Amino acid sequence: MEPPITPFDLTRMFVGDQPPLFFLEILVRTVLIYGYTFLLVRWVGGRSIAQLSVVEFILVIALGSAVGDPFFYPDVPILHALTAITVVVLINKGLDFLILRSSSVQRKIDGVPVLVVKDGRLLDHNARNRGIGEAEIYEQLRMSGISDLGQVSEAYLETSGKLSVFKADIPISTQPIVPPPETGNQA
Repeated sequence: MEPPITPFDLTRMFVGDQPPLFFLEILVRTVLIYGYTFLLVRWVGGRSIAQLSVVEFILVIALGSAVGDPFFYPDVPILHALTAITVVVLINKGLDFLILRSSSVQRKIDGVPVLVVKDGRLLDHNARNRGIGEAEIYEQLRMSGISDLGQVSEAYLETSGKLSVFKADIPISTQPIVPPPETGNQA
């Protein structure tokens, strides 16, 4: 059985019982977990994170975890949490710097818009590559006031998951998308 915790033991609170080299382990763990989380979030896609960029989303998760653990676990020293928080913020700032300096890094990290409708035709292979179905595209088109694919010159699935719609100068009737068949609303 572990000895009882002494309240306000400043050495335990700030440094803990680990050797000084443990701070290097914290750095390595933080970098590995951040990188892994980044790859997973990029794989899941932008539509899952709404308005936040991938980097901002991971920052929120990483900081939430790093900040939360020392609140609840007395065996997690504050200095360790501060180290992890600092590393996460430095990684975030480094990525921000790289994004500002390199358009190729920006495309890799933030992603690029994908053309999903061209001249009234759904490019379903592009949509599938981004993990979005036909029904979701039609929903976003309807929310943009589109009732027929022929009204669309081009539509792009943005990295945020939203659809940017450019209407055709001269609409053609190709495929009505209103009302959705599953509602049972027939004219």
